[in-house]
Amino acid sequence: MGLVLAGCSDKDEVGDVSLGLFTTKDIKIQIFNDPEVPGVTCHISHVKADLDFSDPSDMGISCRQTGEITEEMIEQVDKSKSGEVIFTASKSILFKSMKIRRIFDSENQTLMYLSYSTKETQGSHKHSLSTVPLWGTKAWQSPETAKQ
Repeated sequence: MGLVLAGCSDKDEVGDVSLGLFTTKDIKIQIFNDPEVPGVTCHISHVKADLDFSDPSDMGISCRQTGEITEEMIEQVDKSKSGEVIFTASKSILFKSMKIRRIFDSENQTLMYLSYSTKETQGSHKHSLSTVPLWGTKAWQSPETAKQ
């Protein structure tokens, strides 16, 4: 099973963009390394509203290969269609959170990282997707091998 984190610490913050002089909202950019596949680094952007009871649900995610990815690492990854939650951060005192779920697409030999809000906002569950293909890594298998 993956590691579920309470959220990124301040040391994980790599960007902070103010949304204006007359607002308490900022866009925070944080770094997150996959606990089971340390060769993958994700950058997560989300709105932080310091004086509100609830942060907005909008978020973005971009993940890239930043180190070695081995077959042994991929063997540890949940292979189910729903994957596993590998990160969670509270976004309000009203039980809303942001989660990142890792899903493995074995047919295309790709790790998918889905960030999403657990509460519906304006008729939509906000989400964002990023992929990391295994092509060129030690973990890549040909399509014929992957189906076996």
